[in-house]
Amino acid sequence: MAAVVASAPGKVLLTGGYLILDRPNAGLVLSTNARFFAIVKPLYDPIKPDSWAWGWTDVKLTSPQLSRESLYKLSLKNLTLQNVSSGDSRNPFVEQAVQYCVAAARATLDKEKKDSLEKLLLQGLDITILGSNDFYSYRNYIEARGLPLTPDALAALPAFASITFNAEESNGENCKPEVAKTGLGSSAAMTTAVVAALLHYLGVVNLTSVLHQEKNNADLDTVHLIAQTAHCLAQGKVGSGFDVSSAVYGSHRYVRFSPEVISSAQVAVMGTPLPEVVLKILKGKWDHERMKFCLPPLMTLLLGEPGAGGSSTPSMVGAVKKWQKSDPEKSLDTLRKLSEANSALETQLNTLSKLAEKHWDEYKCVIDSCSILKTNKWIEQVSNPNQQAIVKALLEARDAMLGIRFHMRQMGEAAGVPIEPESQTKLLDATMSMDGVLLAGVPGAGGFDAVFAVTLGDSGSQVTKSWSSFNVLALLVREDPQGVSLESADPRTKEISSSISLVQID
Repeated sequence: MAAVVASAPGKVLLTGGYLILDRPNAGLVLSTNARFFAIVKPLYDPIKPDSWAWGWTDVKLTSPQLSRESLYKLSLKNLTLQNVSSGDSRNPFVEQAVQYCVAAARATLDKEKKDSLEKLLLQGLDITILGSNDFYSYRNYIEARGLPLTPDALAALPAFASITFNAEESNGENCKPEVAKTGLGSSAAMTTAVVAALLHYLGVVNLTSVLHQEKNNADLDTVHLIAQTAHCLAQGKVGSGFDVSSAVYGSHRYVRFSPEVISSAQVAVMGTPLPEVVLKILKGKWDHERMKFCLPPLMTLLLGEPGAGGSSTPSMVGAVKKWQKSDPEKSLDTLRKLSEANSALETQLNTLSKLAEKHWDEYKCVIDSCSILKTNKWIEQVSNPNQQAIVKALLEARDAMLGIRFHMRQMGEAAGVPIEPESQTKLLDATMSMDGVLLAGVPGAGGFDAVFAVTLGDSGSQVTKSWSSFNVLALLVREDPQGVSLESADPRTKEISSSISLVQID
C-alpha cells in the first residue's frame, strides 16, 4: 500500500467571534494557504507475524518539527490505544483520530473490504504530521537574530522549520517546548488532515474525486463528522466547530451544529463498542449550516502578529459567558447589535462579489483606483451608476466593520477581557486609515494574538511595510478557499524539488 498524503487549511474567523458559539448565529470563516499535512503508510511490510496472535497492532506517530516520536499499541478488539513511548509525548488529537477512523472503517466497510482492512491494520500505521510555518510564531527567533520584522525574514526560513527553538528554557529532554502559535487553528487543521489521510488509506472514503469539491460530497461529509468528533473529544469540550468545518470545506459562512449530536461519542466510555458509536455519529441529526462565501475579487487578506503575547480564547469566552449571565439585558442588546453589524458586512461583501461578476471592467477600475487612495477620496472615482454602487458597497462594508469593532470593544469592557485592547485599537485605526485598506480587525475571539486587514488591489505591500514600523510582523498567510485535499507527494520532497527548480531558474 502506497503512502497517502492529505492536507487541510488553517482559518481566520472574519466575523462571528463569540456569537458563533450559539445557534443560529453565523460566522464568516476564511480558509488560508497555511496547511497541515498528514502522511499515512504501513509501518511493516509484510505483516508483523505476532500481531494477530496478540490481538494488537502498532501505531507510530512522528512530528519532525517537534523532534518527537510516539509509539502506541492499538487493540484490534476494542480499538483502545495505549501509549508505550517513554516521556510525555501524547497527541490526543491524533489518538482520537486513529481510534475513530479505524472504528469508522469497521462500521462501514462490507465483508470483502473488511478482510483487506484487517490485513492493512496488521501492517501497523506509520503517521507523520507536518504544519506549515505559518501556524507557528517565529517572531522571537527573528528578533533574537537581529533580523528585520518583515515577511521576507519568514520566507527565508526552511519549510516545516523546527519549532523547538521557541522554548523559553530547556531543562532536560522531557521538557515541553513552548510553542507560540499564530491562531490559525492548528489543532483543527491537524486533526482534519489526519482523519482525511486515514479514512482514505483505510478505504472508507475516496478523496481523489474531491479535488473539485462537488457541493454535496458524502465522502467530505464523512471526513467532517469524524474530524469534528475527534477534535471535540481531544479538547474535552464541544466547541462551535467552525475551524474543523473550514479545514474540510474551505472558506464559507457557518452556523454551528447542536452540541447534543456528539453526546453519543462523549458517553462512549460507558462500554458501547466504538464502531456502534461511530455509526450513531454518522447517522446523527447534524444541523450545521454551510453557505458559499469567500472574499470578493482583487481583495487580499493580510494577517499581522503584534508580538504582545498570546491570549487564551477559553478564558476570554468564559468571561464573556459570565457577563451574559450577570447582565442578560445589556449583553443581549450588545450581541444583537454585533450580529446586525456582522450581517451588514456579509451583505456588502456579497454585493461586491455580485457587482464584480456583472460589471468586471468597472469593478476592476474602481478597485485599482481606490487601492492607492485614502477612503475619503474613494467617492471621487465615481463616473457612472455601476461605479457608484461599487464604492457605496465598499464604504458600507467599512462602516459595518467599524460597528463590529465598537460592539466587540463594548463587550470586552463589560466582561473585563481585552477583546480589542487599546494597543490593538491604535494599530487598527492606523491600518484603516492607510491607502487601499477596506477592513481591519481582530480575528475570532480577539485579544493580543493577531490582527487582520483586507486590502484592495496591490495596496497590501505598503500595509506590510507600515506594519513593520508599528513593530507588527506581517505573516505570509493569505486566503485560499480550498478545503481538505489529497496531495500527490510528501510536501518535504515538493519543497526540495521547487527549490531545485528555483535554483535552475536563477
